[in-house]
Amino acid sequence: MRMMMFLRAINLIALGLSALPASSFAAQIKLNQLGYLPASAKVAVVPGTENGARQFAIIKAGSNDVVQSGTLGVAQWSSDAGESVRLADFSGLQTPGRYQLRVEGMPDSLPFEVSANAYAALNAASIRAYYLNRASIALDAQHAGIYARAAGHPDTQVLVHASAASAARPAGTVISSPKGWYDAGDYNKYIVNSGISTYTLLAAYEDFPDFFRKQTLNIPESGNGKPDLLNEALWNLEWMLTMQDPNDGGVYHKLTNLSFDGMVMPEKAIMPRYVVQKSTAAALDFAAVMATASRVYAPFDKALSQRMLAASKAAWQWAQAHPRDYYQQPKDVSTGDYGDKDVSDEFAWAAAELYISTGDDAYYQAMHAPEVQATVPTWSDVRSLAWLSLARHRQQLTGAADQQLIASRVTTLSQRLANQWKQSAYGIVMQTGDYVWGSSAVALNQSMVLLHGYRLTGKREYLDAAQSGLDYVLGRNAVDTSFVTGQGTRSALHPHHRPSVADGIDAPVPGFLVGGPQPGQQDKKDCSVPYPSSLPAKSWLDHACSYASNEIAINWNAPLVYVSAALQAIK
Repeated sequence: MRMMMFLRAINLIALGLSALPASSFAAQIKLNQLGYLPASAKVAVVPGTENGARQFAIIKAGSNDVVQSGTLGVAQWSSDAGESVRLADFSGLQTPGRYQLRVEGMPDSLPFEVSANAYAALNAASIRAYYLNRASIALDAQHAGIYARAAGHPDTQVLVHASAASAARPAGTVISSPKGWYDAGDYNKYIVNSGISTYTLLAAYEDFPDFFRKQTLNIPESGNGKPDLLNEALWNLEWMLTMQDPNDGGVYHKLTNLSFDGMVMPEKAIMPRYVVQKSTAAALDFAAVMATASRVYAPFDKALSQRMLAASKAAWQWAQAHPRDYYQQPKDVSTGDYGDKDVSDEFAWAAAELYISTGDDAYYQAMHAPEVQATVPTWSDVRSLAWLSLARHRQQLTGAADQQLIASRVTTLSQRLANQWKQSAYGIVMQTGDYVWGSSAVALNQSMVLLHGYRLTGKREYLDAAQSGLDYVLGRNAVDTSFVTGQGTRSALHPHHRPSVADGIDAPVPGFLVGGPQPGQQDKKDCSVPYPSSLPAKSWLDHACSYASNEIAINWNAPLVYVSAALQAIK
């Protein structure tokens, strides 16, 4: 750790910065620390410039060679960050190279690249993070490098919890449920959160198949004839299939210990594992994802595709018969609950995916489309995933689908988000209410919606607003830090993630999006160090204790995969 801090200090000194914590850089110019595609919007946030500076210059990194200059925007107050800022728009910079932004009286910005492949490595890292978070497999040095580790959680001897018991599978029955991804910083696996996570990866493939067909990720399945994104998603889909009770089509809500493991490596976490309660939300999320997967994998494995569609239909039927089986945490279980007592959105999403995959109008009617609004997706609100999928497949839908309504839902939400972007002091979509648990993913899910709006309309403002979401998580934020581990000059170093804490490696497992600022600070009592601020945009603590602001999660990484691929593919 001391060596890492020393090398980090040398890097910062070489950039003309002092080796201080990220929270001490409030006066820095804030921008996307990775960089930009040549044709993309390029915006930096500059502190209020009390010295009167009104101009900025783009210089070749580490030099005084000015390649472009411009005028700063008007000063605006950001109440979320508690500061006055100006925007520097240098979108005209299109020549590939390595640059910095300079404003008189303050340190130069961190360096950034302009490159035709600006986000290719980021996208690869964000997908490989899933491989590095796999359950039931050893990670070997050939594929995981220094993050190689022993296998943990084979999950071939899993107990049926009393809450999940049935006549065919009474409590204590042993089932096999291997594979899947660890959900977040913990070692449990949850169907509800797997739903939106896996879907978003599949949606990225459906929208940008050429990009992913050309990508090689160095995972064990590479070269088997499937794109590596689909190879990685299949690791989780195969686990999900084991979570369906073959006797009735119901789906277990989660596979978990009774309590969280300590901060140990997977092979050291050996508590008994259980499948817990079947729930309506789990069945519907499962049905939606399996319907989606059935069409994505059909060209590669028809038998698997048919199995997935049959599983989807069985889960849908179970949910029809159990419409209000909400998850209720058993008294002896204390791991994440992903409880949701409004499943109208899950019904709509599952119906839409089954309609798209089968062409059966009955599923579209079951969606009750006029009643379904469009919102920024989260694990507990998936209604917009229905609209995004319908918009994606609009050319192949039957006459039962209301094409005007589909387009209107996506474009109306996109325009609302774009309006927020235009009014933001930081030039981002995020508003005060968006600084919730997993706020980084909120920014990227906003971008995902905007990218769908752009693909529908071609409106450039939607693309530029979507770019701002990626800029935000890569450093154009109030704490001047990339929220993606291993990406950017100054990135999150201490995520709440058991392997990153326990593996003895200074650098965290790379490619993970951490939760980001949120003023709830629910972990404050568990942390030995204080949050640097209670302001919404600055309430972030880069410490492994901070599960409320610095955990990782598979549903947060998924929109990072989508957005980085989309921007790279669209260019």
